Amino acid sequence: MSADDNGEGGTFALYSLLCRHAKLSILPNQQATDEKLSTYATEASADTWQSSALKSFFEKHPRFHKVLLIFVLLGTCMAIGDGVLTPAISVLSAVSGVKVKITGLHENYVVIISCVILVGLFSLQHHGTNRVAFMFAPIVTAWLLCISSIGIYNIFRWNQHVFCAISPIYMLKFLKNTGTEGWVSLGGVVLSITGVETMFADLGHFSSSSIKVAFTFVVYPCLILAYMGEAAFLSKHHEDIQRSFYKAIPESVFWPVFIVATFAAVVGSQAVISATFSMISQCCALNCFPRVKIVHTSSKIYGQIYIPEVNWMLMCLCLAVTIGLRDTNMMGHAYGLAVTTVMFVTTCLMALVMIIVWKKKILTAVAFLLFFGSIELLYISASVYKVPEGGWIPLVLSLIFMAVMYLWNYGTMKKHQFDVENKVSMNRIVSLGPSLGMVRVPGIGLVYSNLAIGVPAVFGHFVTNLPAFHQVLVFVCVKSVQVPRVSENERLLISRVGPKEYGMFRCIVRYGYKDLQQENYDFENRLVSGIVQFVETEEESASKLTSESFREFESTAFKGFVDSDHPYTSSSHKEKMVQSTCDIQAEVAKTGSERPENTQLKQESLRILEAKESGVAYILGHSHAKAKKSSSIIKKFAIDVVYTFLSKNSREPDVVLNVPHTSLLEVGMIYYV
Repeated sequence: MSADDNGEGGTFALYSLLCRHAKLSILPNQQATDEKLSTYATEASADTWQSSALKSFFEKHPRFHKVLLIFVLLGTCMAIGDGVLTPAISVLSAVSGVKVKITGLHENYVVIISCVILVGLFSLQHHGTNRVAFMFAPIVTAWLLCISSIGIYNIFRWNQHVFCAISPIYMLKFLKNTGTEGWVSLGGVVLSITGVETMFADLGHFSSSSIKVAFTFVVYPCLILAYMGEAAFLSKHHEDIQRSFYKAIPESVFWPVFIVATFAAVVGSQAVISATFSMISQCCALNCFPRVKIVHTSSKIYGQIYIPEVNWMLMCLCLAVTIGLRDTNMMGHAYGLAVTTVMFVTTCLMALVMIIVWKKKILTAVAFLLFFGSIELLYISASVYKVPEGGWIPLVLSLIFMAVMYLWNYGTMKKHQFDVENKVSMNRIVSLGPSLGMVRVPGIGLVYSNLAIGVPAVFGHFVTNLPAFHQVLVFVCVKSVQVPRVSENERLLISRVGPKEYGMFRCIVRYGYKDLQQENYDFENRLVSGIVQFVETEEESASKLTSESFREFESTAFKGFVDSDHPYTSSSHKEKMVQSTCDIQAEVAKTGSERPENTQLKQESLRILEAKESGVAYILGHSHAKAKKSSSIIKKFAIDVVYTFLSKNSREPDVVLNVPHTSLLEVGMIYYV
């Protein structure tokens, strides 16, 4: 619980910590200015020889960066598989309890009822959880109180000596006496701890102390009492091993408990579905998953999202598992393998965090890894034994998801490499003069690119075919930073490209891996406000930047747009913040009329505002990947078929960036992999 990334938990949080402290990130366009973000802060303690040795190892062997990413994606894909299995096993196991009372009910009806509940659950996802979330805590509390009360009842009625089972001696005796059968049974025993991996992943929604208190004083005691009560019941009813939980419920409270159990299964399923949406969103931010539609379901609660494509995909997979297996035991085998794999990945990343981030001794980290890792490997080995009996499901799902993620990441990185290798020389741009050798028309042209430095090839390709461009030219780069969130006042990073009279700027829009691009984000006004404020503050540092005026420079960057009730001056950067474009225009006009002899700077601000009034055009590159003729058959199939299929069926960049279609220009390009 202590290894949080600005309050966020899970495998991505641990990976993010490692990337920042050991420079392991494979995300493109990482810059030194990103390290100045408020959420990027790293511990100032000096490196130990162990942490230095581990960092140098990763620096000397860059291929292990990719290995680490694949390892993290393995845990993520298994967690996504968890999102398929949890709703299926939770709902089916809850509904199957009805056969205890209605013994003649055919299994097909249980499956049909379960499928109806699952379809209803996934059909309601687009409404978001905020409308029914107030019921979650009461339902879970009622569920815990029910199972603990029934447990206490069964303990006192059937076997009061069951308390002795708390002693680990009985565990050792069991394993000693049963041998191989006892080891195989661990594949089922592990189901009693499933869910603990999501407690760490949910760290961003709760505090560490609240999770510790809730688990220690509520969840754990209730579960222990429930298992003790069921064991006490089974000690006197060996023949009732199947559906023993429902058979141990007293007759008078069976139906109320059955209803609470069904609701609890839905709540648990909802939590995992929401977590799956969050993980897919993070994978998209890290260029590890095709672009998908992300809908914000709450305007008040941050992070509540809905992804339609993923939702219906999960529903189809859940229905397939439920109808295909029809057996909670087989589902349990698959479930156990997925969860234990996530735990083991987390433990390994945790050991790296202890050395690299916390600067602990390597012996401490190794001891931690050996103790917890050996236990998890023991459970994994027992779950692997069950692969033929349902354990193959998470393996197949994770392999498919990993293939998609890796291939998408590979294609995206190759596209970025192509852009870097084919970017337009700055010297060539400067040699063309202020007009850039073409007609400059009124308006602002926003050229979207994957490059944070340099002039993108898409711009050169565009002006080659159409030698005219806008009066103000802005190269926009939307990139992800290896932090969970970027604050709004640090979102935009603005700089000038080339000499002042060229009218070219660069805007880097930064997002964290848990940030979501708002659909109502007023990007145009925020960008123009930022550029005008950058121009007005640039003069203060002109003397420092004179020597760099004929090449691209990243000057003291204006950090985005800050919502404020009135204009103010930042004491650290002396930057003038303006509330809106109208305020800027009014202030510029007023200053220009009062002091005409010193209005050169203000005139540039006016030109930018007048250009905006003339219109804003968005220029996006529409790239197509093709495998080289010399490539192998496998690579040609992967790029020309699979990657092309994913690209055509993913969200277009203009939709993701909320670009108005009436102002959009697309430039087609082909790059060879």
